[in-house]
Amino acid sequence: MLVSPSSASAADSYPDAKRIVSLGGTVTEIIYALGAGDRVIAVDTTSLYPPEATAKPNVGYMRQLSAEGILAQQPDLILAEAGAGPPDTISILKASSAPVVTIPTPPTVEGIAPKIRAVGAVLGKTKEAEALASDVEARLAALEKDIQAIPAPRKKVLFALSVANGRMMAAGSDTAANAVIGLAGGENATAAMTGYKPVNDEAVIAAAPEVLLVMENGGARVTQEEAFALPSLQSSPAAANKAFIAMDGLYLLGLGPRTPEAARDLAAKLYPDAIKP
Repeated sequence: MLVSPSSASAADSYPDAKRIVSLGGTVTEIIYALGAGDRVIAVDTTSLYPPEATAKPNVGYMRQLSAEGILAQQPDLILAEAGAGPPDTISILKASSAPVVTIPTPPTVEGIAPKIRAVGAVLGKTKEAEALASDVEARLAALEKDIQAIPAPRKKVLFALSVANGRMMAAGSDTAANAVIGLAGGENATAAMTGYKPVNDEAVIAAAPEVLLVMENGGARVTQEEAFALPSLQSSPAAANKAFIAMDGLYLLGLGPRTPEAARDLAAKLYPDAIKP
């Protein structure tokens, strides 16, 4: 007997689900990594990896979903990252005949393995999930060991999510960007604030970032020219050395199976003499 959709959780298992709508790039990536990609019938716009996921019907951006578009796919399971919405849409989906399961997605490195295990439990792929989670933990431990060997001081990195009207949206603590910067051996230049927030010129100048980190894709893409033209960054060490790093957004910030490689790639860019990709 299926659990009531309104009470479905990551503790529920649906090993027989064959028409899964996956909402969230990291959840989709994990589903495919567990060998269950053939059970996915539709995804959201953040589901960009693996490439074959992009061939599936698209139901829209995970935070601006339409219940009608999702239910039109006739799913027998809706698997979503925490934060999918809006809430009204999720309420409608939970009232439908398809169970809705939300996977917790804390912005921490420690949350990666539990996330993989949670998806595996829902899909009836606990053995595969345990193997993948253990492998990720081993790769994270190997990276941590290499990072510990890097001599101080560590590079001060500012992650710019976007720039609008001359104001930068930067990453503070309690963000995926903060987690990955730390994993790569960097110091988040704006860690004193929490979340992704606009920062004024005075705060950016005081942060004195040595490296500017951005996503290389997405509508909010920040270019090197645009960033270093900002008055707040013109006198920064990052601008002086043209220290600008752009990486794929899902790869960098997904906190999924590829995070050990993403963090190692970032570390190799920050410390090319000490870390190899």
